[in-house]
Amino acid sequence: MKKWLLALVSIMLVAVVAACGNKADNSNAASGTDSNGAVTLRVGATAVPHAEILNHLKPELAKEGVNLDVVEFTDYIQPNVQLNDKKLDANYFQTKPYLDEQNKSRGMNLVIVQGVHIEPFGGYSKKYTSLDQLPEGATIAIPNEVSNGARALILLANNGLIELKDKTNITSTTKDITSNPKNLQFKEMDAAMLTRQLDQVDMAMINMNYVLEAKIDPKSALVVEDSSAPYANYLVAREDNKDSEAIQKLAKALTSDDTKKFIEEQYKGAVIPAF
Repeated sequence: MKKWLLALVSIMLVAVVAACGNKADNSNAASGTDSNGAVTLRVGATAVPHAEILNHLKPELAKEGVNLDVVEFTDYIQPNVQLNDKKLDANYFQTKPYLDEQNKSRGMNLVIVQGVHIEPFGGYSKKYTSLDQLPEGATIAIPNEVSNGARALILLANNGLIELKDKTNITSTTKDITSNPKNLQFKEMDAAMLTRQLDQVDMAMINMNYVLEAKIDPKSALVVEDSSAPYANYLVAREDNKDSEAIQKLAKALTSDDTKKFIEEQYKGAVIPAF
């Protein structure tokens, strides 16, 4: 009897350990299917407007058998890293130039699924209300990564504050400035920190999602991109899942008439549908 009980206890312990092991393994999985056959998609996004738009889609996607798990990020690095590592199924926060640069510099092969909206990039100041007021030697804060840093410089060049070797070069850096009449001083920093530095600089070149998140009036920009700028924000996935039924349902929902209406009413021109 004792041997039989010992054997039974041993079997139960093995089963418990195995179950715990399976739970740990599954905790790292991005997507899965529940008992009702619904697929869960983990999608990385910055808070505004991307996560807000995705959360708006949840009820409709749930009707189509897709449970959307929106994971919010405050930076531009981790959404791609975690997608590449299969901790996410997709992300929605970035432009094509930024994605291209990240794929190249980090050895990834993430792919565009669908363009969704445009966020005009602009220059903001707490000290001045027009570009003409910027003094000699003014300090301009710009994002410290290649894509958005170049975007800032190109916008300044298009408005006559500086000249660049090539205004169409989307990897331009401060080393490519050929003329700087006002002797502007450039301070490079993390894009997410720029709204917090407005008291410390004369003007900061800021992505619209951070402008909205900080509740800055988009209309207060001293300078802003026009609709010709090639910077739509995209839904991005991996080669191995970009054509999956769930990802395609998400792409369709992101470009529906309902989503267009939501973007137009919610952001009143600060975010523009790209479809």
